[in-house]
Amino acid sequence: MVRAERRQLLMCVVGFVCVIAGPSTLQSGETDTWVDNHLDALVELYTHFHTHPELSFQEEQTAKRLAEELGAVGCKVTSDVGGHGVVGILKNGDGPTLMLRCDLDALPVIEETELPYASKVRTKNDDGVEVGVMHACGHDVHITNQVAVARYVSAHRDKWQGTIMFIGQPAEEKGGGAKAMLADGLFERFPRPHFAVALHVDSFTPAGMVGYRGGYALANVDSCDITVKGRGGHGAYPQGCIDPIVQAAQLVVDLQAIVSREISPLEPAVVTVGSIHGGTKHNIIPDTCHLQLTIRSYSPEARQKLKESIIRKANSIAQSYKAPEPEIEYTEGTPSLFNDERLAERLGPVLLDALGEEHVVEADRSMGGEDFSRYGRAGVPIFMYKLGSVEQARLSSFAETGQSVPTLHSSKYYPDIRPTLRTGLLTMTAIVRDLLPPQ
Repeated sequence: MVRAERRQLLMCVVGFVCVIAGPSTLQSGETDTWVDNHLDALVELYTHFHTHPELSFQEEQTAKRLAEELGAVGCKVTSDVGGHGVVGILKNGDGPTLMLRCDLDALPVIEETELPYASKVRTKNDDGVEVGVMHACGHDVHITNQVAVARYVSAHRDKWQGTIMFIGQPAEEKGGGAKAMLADGLFERFPRPHFAVALHVDSFTPAGMVGYRGGYALANVDSCDITVKGRGGHGAYPQGCIDPIVQAAQLVVDLQAIVSREISPLEPAVVTVGSIHGGTKHNIIPDTCHLQLTIRSYSPEARQKLKESIIRKANSIAQSYKAPEPEIEYTEGTPSLFNDERLAERLGPVLLDALGEEHVVEADRSMGGEDFSRYGRAGVPIFMYKLGSVEQARLSSFAETGQSVPTLHSSKYYPDIRPTLRTGLLTMTAIVRDLLPPQ
């Protein structure tokens, strides 16, 4: 179905939902007023999180503040789930359980936005090196949005019925937070959700807009370390050596043929050699050369094929040079994110009704990763949508001056916070009302 046809269908569905549900369920005007009245306080809270970022698995104070905010609106709060994870349960009668997740961690980036509230935090990373810390991926928006939703639903219990499970997840940037919370009994110690929803800021979608899609939205994220081995010696006498750098150079080229010749052209896949290190001096052939790869895909079949092909090519090149077998450490990381298609079909019209047709777009698939996917792999229908965060005037200015838009993870990225928070709260509260309707 082309985009225009899909949009027309969604608008028809919206009209049908409005007739059936009536104003008691879709009360966006009343929510608009509540948001406008509370926006200043939410911006102040966002500024706090922005100026107090913490690295993955170090989110102690961020988790503490989130726990306090959730407790203040009546949630039963449990801390230290899977590290610094926070779970807040808000029950409002019988009904389904909806999980809303935000992520707590920031990145080792020195902020260069020149904002008056720019992060000045410095800390040591896991290797003991001092680094800057910045919410360059917008998790401060996600946390603030969750608190905002908690405040709204606590004050409007007549608009929904059931249980909301607020999740503050650590270490999304390292891909380990969701796994740690699940391993710590997230779905055994607490109600198993019927749905799980999250949003993520996007630097290319204008503030005031959202994007979504059903099915695959984000990729499997795997990594591979390959240590190519040889026999070192003098660069003037290569005949007595087995050169690992030549092997590594051939491997870099051969790896690109995996995607172009072994994976279907209809199947998205990426193999990137992000790091290659070997040798110490101009005239010395080293004993080893080390490569670091990131591998992206969607389907389990493509994921397995990429793994097998990378290992095969690394071993084959070593054999062709009569070199020792390389050391290969292949790590399967975050699985691909698959938005439950039935849930996406249900919530698309909700987003359209909350914002209007001109503010909802079909999101492109991305080869980025998100460990929110792990909750879906655990059997819960999930839905993550994109939240626009840069005002159109600023996007247009970048285009007019030939500048690139600062992407997520950039030291220069920042959201236009008022329209971003407003849109996040309007859409997320509309989702709550739809999935947990009062009986």
